[in-house]
Amino acid sequence: MGKIIGYEWRLREQLAAAGMFSTTKLIPLLEERGVHLSASQVYRLVAERPERLNLHVLMALTDILGCSADDLVVKVDLGQAQKDKAVGEQGKADPASAVIRSRALRPRPARITE
Repeated sequence: MGKIIGYEWRLREQLAAAGMFSTTKLIPLLEERGVHLSASQVYRLVAERPERLNLHVLMALTDILGCSADDLVVKVDLGQAQKDKAVGEQGKADPASAVIRSRALRPRPARITE
């Protein structure tokens, strides 16, 4: 098959480097640049890796933080897809899941101590 490319979202690190440790401080700065997001949307933008991102939001973030898009989004090579193991539920190729399974990446079970 082909190479699988992923990405890391580094907004939290860039905010920390700029001395902003609260997501609520980002809201008025975004609004000054014409980007109107709710507090929960800004929190998710910072805390989670976005699957889709509006380019206006990306440009506003780079302007606020004085960085480039390369500082916010970093390409990660996940390896090669394996055709025979990369079949999802509906028969479609699911290369990211195949990489996770092939590397035996599994969450650790929780331990309950009393």
